[in-house]
Amino acid sequence: MPVPSQQPSGHRDDGEIVELIPALRAFARTFCREPTDADDLVQETLTKAIANIDKFKPGTRMKSWLFTIMRNTFCTRIVAYRKEQPGLTDCVSAQPAMEASQDWCVRKSEVESAIGRLPEQQREVLVLIGMLGVTYEEAAEICGCAIGTVKSRLNRARTSLLFELGESSPRTFVESHIQLSDGVFHDGLDAAR
Repeated sequence: MPVPSQQPSGHRDDGEIVELIPALRAFARTFCREPTDADDLVQETLTKAIANIDKFKPGTRMKSWLFTIMRNTFCTRIVAYRKEQPGLTDCVSAQPAMEASQDWCVRKSEVESAIGRLPEQQREVLVLIGMLGVTYEEAAEICGCAIGTVKSRLNRARTSLLFELGESSPRTFVESHIQLSDGVFHDGLDAAR
């Protein structure tokens, strides 16, 4: 890992920030369903980060710092949005359309919907740790809570997803996908019909 160079406070290493843009986009998608809204959140995060780069502590992780800025920016946005747009959360037009009828597309939609219905704190931890590969310590720092809280939220998120998807255990979920990849998938519904 390269040691950060000692630069005057007016200079910064833009390369590190640029390398983190894909991770920022992925994290933004946990907050925003629309890609354009997610891109706006990334842009606002980067604008705030660059404007406040002098507050970044050398020796700490840039990724965690940027994720924290994004999370705080989103929280500020959502509070303002709820004040300005009451009642829009129940609008039918905001609900996603059903994907094609192929099994994988349907399953993908089910998983996305189940993740979308998780409480925000559980969804955030699930995406940070399960999808972006952030450590428990980094997730705790980003979310502003204890590591035990992060582990608890992740466990509750996993349990809720399994329940919503009709799976009795994590092993059942994995085994059904292994059977599908081997071409011998039987979803259990055939026996019930």
